[in-house]
Amino acid sequence: MTFEIGLVLGIIALAVVLFVSERLSMDTVAILIMALFMVTGVLTPAEGLAGFSNPATITVASMFVISSAIFKSGALNSVGIGLTRIGRKNYLLCLLSLMLISGALSAFINDTAVVALLMPVVIQVSHDIEVSPSKLLIPLSFGALLGGVCTLIGTSTNILVSGIAQAQGLEPLQMFEFAPAGILFLLAGVIYMFFIGRHLLPTRKHSKDLSEEFNLGEYMTEVVLLPDSPSVGEPLKKLGLVKNLDMKVMQVTRQKTKLSATPSLILQANDVLKVRCGVEKLKMLKEEKGIKLKSERKFLDEDLLTSDSKLYEAIVTPNSYMEGKSLKELNFRSYNHGAAVLAIRHRDEIVNEKPTHVKLSAGDVLLISANAQQADKLRENEDLLIISQTERSHFNYSKIIPVMIISVGVVMAAATGLVPIVLSALVGVVLLILFRCIRMDEVYKAIDWKVIFMLAGVLSMGAALEKTGAAKLLADYLIYGLGDFGPHALLSVFFFITFMTTNFMSNNATAALLAPIAIVTAQELGVSVKPFLMAVAYGASLSFMTPVGYQTNTMIYGPGNYRFSDYLKVGTPLNMLLWLLASLILPYFFPF
Repeated sequence: MTFEIGLVLGIIALAVVLFVSERLSMDTVAILIMALFMVTGVLTPAEGLAGFSNPATITVASMFVISSAIFKSGALNSVGIGLTRIGRKNYLLCLLSLMLISGALSAFINDTAVVALLMPVVIQVSHDIEVSPSKLLIPLSFGALLGGVCTLIGTSTNILVSGIAQAQGLEPLQMFEFAPAGILFLLAGVIYMFFIGRHLLPTRKHSKDLSEEFNLGEYMTEVVLLPDSPSVGEPLKKLGLVKNLDMKVMQVTRQKTKLSATPSLILQANDVLKVRCGVEKLKMLKEEKGIKLKSERKFLDEDLLTSDSKLYEAIVTPNSYMEGKSLKELNFRSYNHGAAVLAIRHRDEIVNEKPTHVKLSAGDVLLISANAQQADKLRENEDLLIISQTERSHFNYSKIIPVMIISVGVVMAAATGLVPIVLSALVGVVLLILFRCIRMDEVYKAIDWKVIFMLAGVLSMGAALEKTGAAKLLADYLIYGLGDFGPHALLSVFFFITFMTTNFMSNNATAALLAPIAIVTAQELGVSVKPFLMAVAYGASLSFMTPVGYQTNTMIYGPGNYRFSDYLKVGTPLNMLLWLLASLILPYFFPF
């Protein structure tokens, strides 16, 4: 143990603590660690920044663009239509089809995009067959995760592990090298969910009426503005209820016409205001001069809608700019042309009182009142995903054909070894731009820059472990403790450590940390590196035990109204099953 190795292990320990605590975003932690390695002299600036030019980073960025082009072309709309038809027939058939379809798509398309595409369909189908969405959303996410391990491009983690291997002078992993074991993992997961997992899924109440689901009825009442009210002739923002009592006016009805409650709306006598407030404020409301309470009843969706507005559910996406900020800080209403957030489902609670002050997290569900123009603006927001009242994009045949030809060409060129995956993906992006399948501004939006910066940052961890000999030291400790049991036992341990770690830390950070150690361990044992690398790649993506282990698990957390314990209950047996399966099949497909 040298001082340099101790320094590297100390910095990595700090990284693990920061990743698990989530005090800082994943990309911030990754860049911070990269900077520490360079400042302390462990890595030179060239070595520290090499992650930005690593083939893995460039390939992942390119695949984001290709996935976005496929998504925007409408080529996958038929998948959603077909799933809807199947789902309306039978719940078990729907669950089976859902996992197989999401798995098949995720093998070639970014799994976050697959879940974003299918989630609104799944929620609608659950309403049609009168099954709680919580019975289908975990299978959707798990299917996407299982399918992602079937190919090199199925998940960024596979590409990252391949890049680490290549950086250390090893052969990069091939496109369909993951398929034999990956398909068995997928089938095992589907069988588990069909026979066992579905019985462990929670049944959470999910009302078709969004105002009821978000408990708005308990906080809504109607107020009539009397002719002697001092607010008559004044804009809504100067209304005493808004200024003094900090209440939210949801709607104004004037002579049977429903009006949007914009701050500049000039109030008139006999206007009927729908107001949301708590019980204590309701008491204060009765004492306010110039108004009278018309009713105290629950309101349904149609009560809250103006002639051109609807209620929408939208989730805060993983790695969103909105994470850690409140709606007030984001100036949400102004930025989205007046769309109003009525309530937030934040983790296990519904927030109705002052939702604009809540610090947002990935997976939070926002209940938004918006007209058509505002809804279009919301759909353009890359940080939100509308999961209700969605309108499918039309098939764009002028784009579908070239998009599909280029995408298939990218896969086949890499699979046949004609060119490396990084080159085929880059050429694919260029062709998509030249054939006007995607615009340059859409290219920049399609790339999840937080993931790119995180990849570049975590790659420095592997470089530091390898350069200082820390990877060799850790490998020696593992061999000393378990070497007598042979490579099979060590392989099983690597898979176990990887999937356990990735349930609480970024899967890419886990892979970047463990892949160099796995390589050195295999070399010290004098066996093939391939099975150990594959154990890390598979283990880092098969994360089912927590909502924070993988992005798709986070995405379904709010819409499914899940709790942390639900993932443990359903995911733990599946992880144990796959651990046992991996210990048996990885040495068979990837001999020592």
